[in-house]
Amino acid sequence: MSGLYILGPTLLAILVSMMIVRAGATALTMTGISYNRAKFQALSAFTGTGFTTREAELVVNHPTRRQIVSWMMILGNAGIVTMIITTTTSFVSTDIEILPLSIAVLLVGVILLYFLATRTGLAGKWEEFVERRLGATTLFEEGSVDELLHLIEGYGLVKLILESGSPLVGQSIGDTGIPESGFRILGIERDHDWIAAPRARQVLLAGDRLVIYGQLDALRRLAQEN
Repeated sequence: MSGLYILGPTLLAILVSMMIVRAGATALTMTGISYNRAKFQALSAFTGTGFTTREAELVVNHPTRRQIVSWMMILGNAGIVTMIITTTTSFVSTDIEILPLSIAVLLVGVILLYFLATRTGLAGKWEEFVERRLGATTLFEEGSVDELLHLIEGYGLVKLILESGSPLVGQSIGDTGIPESGFRILGIERDHDWIAAPRARQVLLAGDRLVIYGQLDALRRLAQEN
């Protein structure tokens, strides 16, 4: 029966590991990474499974993210080793007759921990606590303009000059269908004036230079069509 008692530290190690991954994901989110990407990065660092090339650039080129990931790797190694030792010790010290019971208890315990973390709101409260604590430190600052605009993820800014023969000339922004296509016209350069955040009823004129934000491949197609 002693093996069953050792499962307690095993489940505790799993719980702590889950909390560390959540905390790491929250910390990475505070540096400007989207939440889903941050969770993947935190889990990858904690388990030592590595990153994709583009994902790695998001971390390596940012000092705060490098520090977070470094700690995740260190804590991950310690946590995984702890779980392996405690689980192995539990099964070795368990009588063969109750070994299936030990495995069942471990599986049920893991399922309960997952349920508590994802369905009861405890994970959200933990992340809010971590965010408050980290927000009070000087470690985190706003991301660069490039990161906030996700320029390295296939999005960017282009300047579209409307020639006199462009089908957009004479139409309002709302009538062009540009907003519905997922683009955002941030401003219009007209002669020596700058029209910031133009409204849907703004009529486009020949010679206007539109500053548009959106997916780069789609923006290139828009420029070719106009």
